[in-house]
Amino acid sequence: MKKARLNDMTNGWYVGNFEPTLFKTNAVEAAIKTYQAGDHEDRHYHKIATEITTIVSGKVRMNDIEYLAGDIIVIAPNESTDFFALEDTVTSVVKIPGANNDKYLGEAEK
Repeated sequence: MKKARLNDMTNGWYVGNFEPTLFKTNAVEAAIKTYQAGDHEDRHYHKIATEITTIVSGKVRMNDIEYLAGDIIVIAPNESTDFFALEDTVTSVVKIPGANNDKYLGEAEK
């Protein structure tokens, strides 16, 4: 068995092509991310990866829709979203496939 601490990972990413990582791969990326109320991410999209975000605890707003603990959001490639933590929040994020440098700010070109 191997043990690591989430706090030692880069922004909560513990599987993927990161340093450090528990499993280095380009097939998938996985993270547990924590946010304080008021934290936000600018509108962005991925050209390659599908992103699956689970709200483990807390409440967020993405694309003017509120999501609560237990909600699972699937964001397809070229679908843009923003992110705003309405409460202290924990998310689980999976990106398939793992794709370095696949985050683009703004709206995707249609």
